[in-house]
Amino acid sequence: MSQAIMDSVAEAPPISRPNLDGGNKPLHVIMFFAVLIGALGFAAFSILHDMNSVGEAPLATGTLVLLGLALIIALAFEFVNGFHDTANAVATVIYTHSLPPLFAVVWSGFWNFLGVATSAGAVAYGIVTLLPVELILQSGSSAGYAMIFALLLAAIIWNLATWAFGIPNSSSHALVGSIMGVGLANQALAPDGAATQGVNWEQVRKVFSALLFSPACGFVMAALLLIVMKILVKNKALYGEPKGNQPPPWWIRGLLIFTCTGVSFSHGGNDGQKGMGLIMLILIGAAPTAYALNRAMPESAMPAFIQSANTAQQVFTAHAGTTPVTMSDDQARKTVGAALRAQAVSSPETFDALAMLSGSIANSVQTYGSMKSVPAAAVPNVRTEMYLVADAIRVMGKADGFSADEKKALKTFQSGLYDGTRFIPTWVKVSVAIALGLGTMVGWKRIVVTVGEKIGKTHLTYAEGASAELVAMGTIGLAEQYGLPVSTTHVLSSGVAGAMAANKSGLQWSTLRAMGLAWVTTLPAAMLISGCLYVILRQVF
Repeated sequence: MSQAIMDSVAEAPPISRPNLDGGNKPLHVIMFFAVLIGALGFAAFSILHDMNSVGEAPLATGTLVLLGLALIIALAFEFVNGFHDTANAVATVIYTHSLPPLFAVVWSGFWNFLGVATSAGAVAYGIVTLLPVELILQSGSSAGYAMIFALLLAAIIWNLATWAFGIPNSSSHALVGSIMGVGLANQALAPDGAATQGVNWEQVRKVFSALLFSPACGFVMAALLLIVMKILVKNKALYGEPKGNQPPPWWIRGLLIFTCTGVSFSHGGNDGQKGMGLIMLILIGAAPTAYALNRAMPESAMPAFIQSANTAQQVFTAHAGTTPVTMSDDQARKTVGAALRAQAVSSPETFDALAMLSGSIANSVQTYGSMKSVPAAAVPNVRTEMYLVADAIRVMGKADGFSADEKKALKTFQSGLYDGTRFIPTWVKVSVAIALGLGTMVGWKRIVVTVGEKIGKTHLTYAEGASAELVAMGTIGLAEQYGLPVSTTHVLSSGVAGAMAANKSGLQWSTLRAMGLAWVTTLPAAMLISGCLYVILRQVF
């Protein structure tokens, strides 16, 4: 792949290349490490504060070390994601001389920070649902830590490998492959007859569909947008190439800075969430009293939540067998867990179990009065029940057999369950945002050169850059609203190719083949790396 990228340089004529080597001064390095150390200290302080505020016992030394190591690796993934993926966002403003390279990178890092800090968290937990159910519910176990370490390290290794060759590659794609590898390895290691799940193929299909759609969407939509721009905007300056090192006219410069800002913000809001979901799993496993339930849910919301739980219980009971099955709460949890592993939640026995768990949740909240009042000993069971019922409702989807009112009641209950379990503390968002922002400022040059010089045979024009980034900004922002992870790299790099193809600028097929090969090999490579790491780490923990 590296030879293909290097050979592509010979295909393109000399261009007016921006100065990518200036600006790295000792003061900048000092500021960088000061922010990095401050962010790690802020995270450590926040964990201790959260644990003390709920009266959680101090962690054992071994658990504390594993927690710290897991958090550092998770933040390292976001750091690598920053300099690997976000470099795509700044390539257009740098190669059109709209912004100096150093300023562009800092600017993009800032907007990545804001994107993460203001994100809702839907993508974060969309990624988590790809994991085997038992590993999600036992994230504090040795298998849970092995899972976290294996999938994050595998994604980091693959991202660094493709970055070393200057190949734009998707961190989302690598993370999904890593999760699949861990799931398959988990299933392979399970004893005969053990209740375990390999890969949630239905959820993988949904997520992978979004990842598969993104490069095609980027190419086609950017090409169409450029054609529409040519019809509607007749000013020839928009379709020209930079002249020497001179910046474009002010209005074009403003457009390109706006699109760079939008892509950076959208990237933070989508890609930044992937690490947040995994960090929450780490925290829930290590300190469940502080993080398993959303203790910020107001007491005023509890009566409506209890009512929705009772209504859901009635719905499940109506669809259960004619003869009610008597089972304990533990049996009900095992029944629903087994149904989720099989992705078959519509049996009478499962409905009986769901009715029992819904009633148990309502009784727990009514007894304790609020989420923050649930005692430490009861937290694991309450969270497990809430997670199982919410995920069972998700798997049911639009299943036949439920009336419109019943579906509405279950959706309302599911929303309340998500509010109680799917939350991300502000300090987690800030820590991830800082890691992503700092990563944007490091190692960005390789990917920028590929996007700016090696996709097309001619210099990137203003209109081509704007078209690609407008499409990327819209696609990523829309995907976040639906909780779907998409690839900034795939959308933007294919958008540049699409715009250049529509403009008849010529494409460097050696680069596109290398990018296509990376796209095809990412999934199996990440699966192989994470699966092997998981097997090794299970022997360690």
